Amino acid sequence: MNALVVLVPLTIAMGAAGLLAFLWSMRTKQYDDLDGAAERILLDDEDASV
Repeated sequence: MNALVVLVPLTIAMGAAGLLAFLWSMRTKQYDDLDGAAERILLDDEDASV
């Protein structure tokens, strides 16, 4: 029973931190360019010939 006193608030705090991190990533538009990374891998890198 004593473990629940520690684990329940810790779980709620970790869930809130995860939610805040997700909301921050949405606010800073981290998910706007979903096709960019997939297309960039197909392009030739000019610096790779060095």
